Amino acid sequence: MNNISRYFHWKIINLSRNNLFFRRVIDITAYLFYKLFRANNTFFFNDYEYKYFYHRYNRTVGGERIVEIPLAKKLLDDNKDKSILEVGNVLSHYFPVNHDVLDKYEKGDGVINMDVIEFSPKKRYDLIISISTMEHVGWDYGEEKESEKFKKGINNLKKCLRKDGQLLVTMPLFYRSDLSDLIINKAMPFTEEYFMKRVSFWNEWVQINHEEAIKGARYDSHYANANVLYIGFYKRSKYIISKRY
Repeated sequence: MNNISRYFHWKIINLSRNNLFFRRVIDITAYLFYKLFRANNTFFFNDYEYKYFYHRYNRTVGGERIVEIPLAKKLLDDNKDKSILEVGNVLSHYFPVNHDVLDKYEKGDGVINMDVIEFSPKKRYDLIISISTMEHVGWDYGEEKESEKFKKGINNLKKCLRKDGQLLVTMPLFYRSDLSDLIINKAMPFTEEYFMKRVSFWNEWVQINHEEAIKGARYDSHYANANVLYIGFYKRSKYIISKRY
């Protein structure tokens, strides 16, 4: 991003963060622009082509949701007849869902309000998805900081999987230092991990490898919000998809 683009990017971001009126104007304008002029734009993840996702809620045009939602939606569609749990009430804001949702804080119809480390369902799941939620566990929303709570949460979710069940977790890299250290040292509790990097003012993303990811821009620095997205997969008995990076 050149200096002019960078200037306008942060000018827009700061206006929207500090003024509710400008936020609404910018959100509507950006959403309409992307829907009209960039509706068919795509990105690739593991050789599969996805469309970027544009929605006004939580301004997907300005952050990592633009790629997280398509990745999650495809996995949901591929497993639509199976038992599914979502950790963090995210996807229902973008399209109707009929799977179980676990969220400690957000109230809503059918949302299970329970801590992820205490969740003990009677059934087991074929698929568990968590979109930019697990990085907050033991870290945000007034919780006492407890680094180990993230691993406890992931380990508990693994116990909630059926045989051959799969777990997808996405989160911004460099959002919190302890998780960044785990990623840098390749010590995350997943069977596979992937990375996406934001590469333009227009919120375009490309897949990169681990070495490129850990050299990437820090959270909310070069671009607003995530500059690198971490994608962790876990499957109990075999890999979900063949590793290409």
